[in-house]
Amino acid sequence: MSGKPQEAHNSGHGSRHHHVVGKTKCMVHNLLNLNLDKDKKTKSDLPGVAGEQGIASAPEISSPISSSASSVALSSAATSLSTADLNQTISSKDELTNIAMSVRDMAKNLSNLKVKIDIRSVLIVSKMYDHRLIPVTRDLALWLLTNQSNPGGPMTVWVQDALKEKDGFDYAKLVKKYPKEVMDRLKFWYPALCSASPNLFDIVLTLGGDGTVLYTGGLFQQIVPPVLCFSLGSLGFMTQFDFDRREDVINSVLKNGLKCSLRMRFECTIMRAKSVEGKDCMSLSEEIERAEETGQFLSHSLGESHTILNDVVVDRGPNPTITTTELYGDCQFLTSIQADGVVISTPTGSTAYSLSAGGSLVNPDLPAILVSPICPHTLSFRPLVVQDSLVIRVGVPYDARVSAWCSFDGKQRIELGRGDFLSVSVSPYPFPLVQDSTNNKAWFNSLSNTLHWNQRERQRAFT
Repeated sequence: MSGKPQEAHNSGHGSRHHHVVGKTKCMVHNLLNLNLDKDKKTKSDLPGVAGEQGIASAPEISSPISSSASSVALSSAATSLSTADLNQTISSKDELTNIAMSVRDMAKNLSNLKVKIDIRSVLIVSKMYDHRLIPVTRDLALWLLTNQSNPGGPMTVWVQDALKEKDGFDYAKLVKKYPKEVMDRLKFWYPALCSASPNLFDIVLTLGGDGTVLYTGGLFQQIVPPVLCFSLGSLGFMTQFDFDRREDVINSVLKNGLKCSLRMRFECTIMRAKSVEGKDCMSLSEEIERAEETGQFLSHSLGESHTILNDVVVDRGPNPTITTTELYGDCQFLTSIQADGVVISTPTGSTAYSLSAGGSLVNPDLPAILVSPICPHTLSFRPLVVQDSLVIRVGVPYDARVSAWCSFDGKQRIELGRGDFLSVSVSPYPFPLVQDSTNNKAWFNSLSNTLHWNQRERQRAFT
């Protein structure tokens, strides 16, 4: 396989997926997949696009996206790999660049369009540990069940299965008062269902803060339905909509359509060293560089994988001393990191841990990857911003004194032993965040309102 390598991908939480998409009714990913078609279909051929000039120039997509629209494989080359080769064979740099560019193009196109979709199934995700939101979730679900203004007809509403037994949800009373609506169209979701069957849902409504949005991203490791976020938490860079206006906002989406911002996500893969015997300080660098030539990681096996929205952190974990890791760009050794750790962040995550580590604030519409060291033991190791087509790898050298630990969007803490490394690349499954079409400065407003960005008393004039 020619070109610089990228780890092979499987589906689900515990395995990697090839860049191949099955049939989906998600309007965002239908358009994204068709944008990647090797046959170079014209924009006007896209399903659900209004007007003769196609998606690039149309002011609005007014036709509902058909659930039967066929998806196009993101990479035909990946389908030729057998299951037995998944642990060793890696895909080309050209494939990753094609994916990154296609996501960029689709994000640019969708940001200027209003898309009208046929919404008949709504998933509600709320903060389960905040008991104040249980009756709020109940009332919203009931309003959706009884809403008569949806052009697509009655909606099926999904709430988390744990709510069924909660006192504040009063499921028994709902059944008694609204037997037909509740028994026929109120359903309960669980995390495995979201991961396995994302096409069950036309749109996701989140009730909470940014943490609830990140949790939603974790539920959908591949295809993500459009996500509309209501602000009911303590921090809200992504929660643009006021919950007090929920009925107006939802009715507007049902009747007039929505605008989406495609937020970049990362695919993070752990590669485990098969053996540490007889290895020295240069062995990991040699093994990774050799993979660039052979297209295979013969010295490593495939470990866990996660798709994330904010950041992945590699740090010293419970170890009392600094950890030593190595940073690679694609398969090229860049530098050795002696620090408390390093944050690899998307532009969306630039306002989170990366910011605390001294990283830049990056607009989420920019195609970039942020690399921010955590308390490095050198004054010259400054944060980096690199192109989104780069594959970032962080490995633990074979001669390291201690192991390292990595976490994904602040969860799933996993140890990296000697010889193991983490690979981070752009995901072909972006996060479609519904935007407030009346506010084009939402991100800048969030900086001011949430971080109080550059706020100080104005200097007095001379008198």
